[in-house]
Amino acid sequence: MPVWVLVNARNLGISESQLLYDYPTLSATDLTNAWVYAEANHLEIETAIRDNEED
Repeated sequence: MPVWVLVNARNLGISESQLLYDYPTLSATDLTNAWVYAEANHLEIETAIRDNEED
């Protein structure tokens, strides 16, 4: 699952517990790692979100 999808969901107000419910293959550790990655690669994530919203 692309990190930008998780970040976009969080930006839309979806909670971590809902993400874990919706994507049962994800663990809490996976989400933590995704948030760390997203913070370190903010521009990449924002670009991916924007590019996928235009489709």
